[in-house]
Formats: sequence, structure tokens, C-alpha cells
Amino acid sequence: MSKVKVKTHSGAKKRFKLTKNGKVKYQHTNKRHRLTQKDTKRKRIARVSGLASEANAPVIKKLVPYK
Repeated sequence: MSKVKVKTHSGAKKRFKLTKNGKVKYQHTNKRHRLTQKDTKRKRIARVSGLASEANAPVIKKLVPYK
């Protein structure tokens, strides 16, 4: 029996990437507009990418099956 293809979640494929070790990487929010009124510390923290928690990673991997 052939394997059924799974559709990729189009919102998740724009937001998450998988690392070589299988962890889920994402970019923090609040770096797009109205940057003059945001605190410098807040913008600096948002600059670095984050890793999804181990509790949420399996769900995200199902949404992005072919990455």
C-alpha cells in the first residue's frame, strides 16, 4: 500500500524551520513595524532566533512534514 501524502500547513512553513538535529527553530515576534517606540532591550531579544519547547515540537513537526 502506498504512503499517503500529508499537506504542509502553509502558516507553519513560513514560521518554522527544522535544524539538522531535528529541533524546531523560529524567529521572535515584534521586529516588523513601530520600532521607534519599542525599548532597545526588547528589540535586541527579538533579534535572536529561538527553539520551540520539547512539548510543542512534535505538533509543529506534524504541520511541517517535509522540511
